[in-house]
Amino acid sequence: MDDINMQEQEVPVIIIKRDDEPQSREIATTVKAPSKKKKWLKRILLLIAIACMIVAALIGYHYWSYNNNIGVSVSVSPEQNIEKLEKPAKKETPKVVMLSDSILGVAMDFYALYGVKASIELKEPDTTDASVYLYCRSADHKADGTYIGSLVVNGEELQSDNKRLGYMAMLGDNTVIGVSRSEKVKDYIKAHGGSFFRQFVLVSDGTIPERFFLHGKVERRAIGRIGNDDRLYFIATKGKETLWDFADALREYGFKDAIYITGGNDYVYYRTKNGKKHDIGVINDNPHKKREVAIPWLVFRKR
Repeated sequence: MDDINMQEQEVPVIIIKRDDEPQSREIATTVKAPSKKKKWLKRILLLIAIACMIVAALIGYHYWSYNNNIGVSVSVSPEQNIEKLEKPAKKETPKVVMLSDSILGVAMDFYALYGVKASIELKEPDTTDASVYLYCRSADHKADGTYIGSLVVNGEELQSDNKRLGYMAMLGDNTVIGVSRSEKVKDYIKAHGGSFFRQFVLVSDGTIPERFFLHGKVERRAIGRIGNDDRLYFIATKGKETLWDFADALREYGFKDAIYITGGNDYVYYRTKNGKKHDIGVINDNPHKKREVAIPWLVFRKR
């Protein structure tokens, strides 16, 4: 038994003979067996490498899921909306056409926008400004003045935050709305001097989200488009509604996409084809009262 152990522990010796030399020489090469310590070190390094690959895969999947599994289907991709922003706008007479209707018990006013271009302005439009055909709120803000959601004004980025999935992008005479966590459209707008803001999703590809983060019953507003038409509508409820009832009514009415607009029953106005101004919201609310925060107004002016 001891002889066998001694043989196993012997270090092997390899003898190499060279016959092409005048005098044959023997070269002895000693091959040392790897120690147990080195074997365990290799195994530990291998396990660490495998663990790192698993963690990287999980991080990659989480990133992909966060950006793609947003809970609703999407009708227009960011790339498609960028293409729309690059096309020449359809020439139309500037006007806003108002229609009232009710569906699923929700009474609403619809304001179809024709021949106007949108922008974000940090000063509220004057009531005598004949170039303004409609204006409303856009991005929300906190009490300290911090804007909520990505916000770009004339190419200047004021906030970067993609938690709210709905967005509106404006460049030149073109305006689009969409649903995506991707910031491709925002980056494009920023690079080309346009404006962009984010808001809650109400309707995406004809469906509504499973849950909403705003509760209670108040006056509601939105920007949306019906079917496959790119014409935008400003929508305002006549009474107080839950966000779920409002979104469900918009979906039932035929809106393909719609994003929330804050403001409730704040005073704003629109103009008809003849340039006449019509009030929306609380008429006696001073539209130029002093505000502690520079509100980003969504302003539609004639082209």
